[in-house]
Amino acid sequence: MGQYTASQRKNVRILLVGDAGVGKTSLILSLVSEEYPEEVPPRAEEITIPANVTPEQVPTNIVDFSSVEQSDEALAAEINKAHVVCIVYAVDDDDSLDRITSHWLPLVRSTCSSSSSTNTDGEPDVARKPIVLVGNKIDLIEYSTIDSVLAIMEDYPEIESCVECSAKTLHNISEMFYYAQKAVLHPTSPLYIMEEQNLTPACKKSLVRIFKICDIDSDNLLNDYELNLFQRRCFNTPLQPQILDEVKSVIQKNVPDGIYNDAVTLQGFLFLHCLFIQRGRNETTWAVLRRFGYNDQLEMCKEYLRPALKIPPGSSTELSHRGQQFLIALFERYDRDGDGALSPEEHKMLFSTCPSPPWSYSTDIRKSCPTNDCGWVTLHGWLCRWTLMTLIDVVKTMEYLAYLGFNVHENDSQLVAIHVTRERRIDLAKRQSSRSVYKCHVIGPKGSGKTGLCRGFLIDDMSKLLGKEFKTNVVHCINSVQVYGQEKHLILRDIDVRHALDPLQPQEVNCDVACLVYDSSNPRSFEYVARIYIKYFAESKIPVMIVGTKCDLEERRQDYLMQPAEFCDKYKLLPPHLFSLKTNKKELYTKLATMAAFPRFQAAWILFYKHRLVQLWESAYLRQFGLMTEDPKVWLKAGLGVAAATVLGFIVLKAISATGTHSR
Repeated sequence: MGQYTASQRKNVRILLVGDAGVGKTSLILSLVSEEYPEEVPPRAEEITIPANVTPEQVPTNIVDFSSVEQSDEALAAEINKAHVVCIVYAVDDDDSLDRITSHWLPLVRSTCSSSSSTNTDGEPDVARKPIVLVGNKIDLIEYSTIDSVLAIMEDYPEIESCVECSAKTLHNISEMFYYAQKAVLHPTSPLYIMEEQNLTPACKKSLVRIFKICDIDSDNLLNDYELNLFQRRCFNTPLQPQILDEVKSVIQKNVPDGIYNDAVTLQGFLFLHCLFIQRGRNETTWAVLRRFGYNDQLEMCKEYLRPALKIPPGSSTELSHRGQQFLIALFERYDRDGDGALSPEEHKMLFSTCPSPPWSYSTDIRKSCPTNDCGWVTLHGWLCRWTLMTLIDVVKTMEYLAYLGFNVHENDSQLVAIHVTRERRIDLAKRQSSRSVYKCHVIGPKGSGKTGLCRGFLIDDMSKLLGKEFKTNVVHCINSVQVYGQEKHLILRDIDVRHALDPLQPQEVNCDVACLVYDSSNPRSFEYVARIYIKYFAESKIPVMIVGTKCDLEERRQDYLMQPAEFCDKYKLLPPHLFSLKTNKKELYTKLATMAAFPRFQAAWILFYKHRLVQLWESAYLRQFGLMTEDPKVWLKAGLGVAAATVLGFIVLKAISATGTHSR
């Protein structure tokens, strides 16, 4: 569902109270039978009006009260159960009018106060029950009591509206119950402060966010195109040019700075909604608020922020094409100087419609995804950072997409921005992953250089990190790599190891590919990696790459039963990949992503690696004996030999695949 509308109430409960003889019961019976009852019982039975015959399409329960048949305790219970209370007085009886302020309003207030919860300061939260004042028997007088009632409304902000009617002539009977229903579904008090004749702070804050979302070109104005788009999104109908001009004229007349360059300013937008409420058209403002995800307390609804998303075990979450396109458009909209990066101020403005940014710009963003030389996130880095959040915390992604207006701009829920991948067991069975985002856990002892390996993934010149002390521990780093011509995102998670004997948790082991790192210049470094592999990965189906860092330094013999190369050969792993920030070679990251994309072809990787060594040896042999020649006959023989070796290689590969021996 893209359209989030209306109050989420399942029903409206209306209670009628007032002095004896004012006509409460007659009003209910006249509404139901559409004629005045000649005989009126002391109290009408509770009546339920079906949703299909009410203006707001919500079932409505109407409850009568009789002091003759019911106790004060029963009255208090009914007041607490009711969503709105109609206080009925007789327009020809001044005493019943005076009793509104001397008895009924204080009674409703005290009843609600005694049943409310306490706030964080330990004081009671006064839950103001919506009130509608109803003057009955208007057929008996030639004057109106509305002026007297309006004076009461100024002192009691919980009074939503007042109406004069007649049970005998049926005058305004339907309207009375409509106002009561409206007081519940479209209440005034969350939107408007009667005493100040102004919007509440919560309402202003919500409308400011809505204004910013609808301001597509971010010029702090709503032009005709943006206003029409706003109208269609909220009310499914275009704004006629004549009506638009009239609206602008009203704004201009009342708010001098409400119109600028024939467009509506924020001040004009807020005034317009203030005017709607003052004219009793609360439903217009509520329709806008609910379309943008707000509930009756002007908070973002849980269902709007976090729609239910089913993720099967072994599946992961990625951004869909629509999700990516929305984020690209959002980035370009706030990249005001067009330099291809978001400055701290632009980044702050982009997330001004959210409670707070989803990450820290000064630390997290700069150390987890690609940025420019100033440390500002680029479009590529922006998509990377969202891709990372979508994989590790998809609920947070959906929340922030809602805050940023995805539901409104796309006219759909955030679910269409998320792609749920197929289960990992299917990837393993097919020996190929359909995912485009892979998680690699980088595990190694303290001082092994794993943090530098992760950070080097983010920058073009890794040598800039040499000698740098990494004070801030950012757990994840993400960038994209090419795997057979396709762009894949690789997330490196730096697994923090405090002590060598600390066990790894399941969430620290489970990943798409593991990168076990040791310091090749430290003779005591490899033992930790070897023990970790044997304990956690030897029997798993997770592809593993062992990496020796700091290879620009003198390589030391490791104090372990086997040297790294022997260890890898024994456990059918690729030979150790030697890595250094100084050499600035990045093929390691492509290898890791490729192993994650093809999780059960580790044996094939080893075969390929050995075949490559044979090729290099043969090339050196030919050069040594002077057999490097342009003679086509020699190359024909060599070609036949290579072809035979290739066929043999495929036969061996097929045999390995069939038996499944060590194929991770």
